[in-house]
Amino acid sequence: MPHIIAEPCVGTKDTACVAVCPVDCIHPTKDEGDFEKATQLYIDPDTCIDCGLCVDECPVKAIFPEEDLPAEWQKFVQINADYYKK
Repeated sequence: MPHIIAEPCVGTKDTACVAVCPVDCIHPTKDEGDFEKATQLYIDPDTCIDCGLCVDECPVKAIFPEEDLPAEWQKFVQINADYYKK
């Protein structure tokens, strides 16, 4: 099960989680062209190895293992997946 970035990241986009990800599955990074227009960061569910390193790095506590994602933020499972389908 991958990790999911949820509502607290919207408008924040703190990239501390990007630096600790060993498989580069969190995007967009500050170096990518769509960083400014993105409303949040996203985790690629096909690349995430479920290591959890990003969870403690997130200053707004927006990252959850999918099975622990609060019910009110379940839509973010699809939102994260959809970002990588473009």
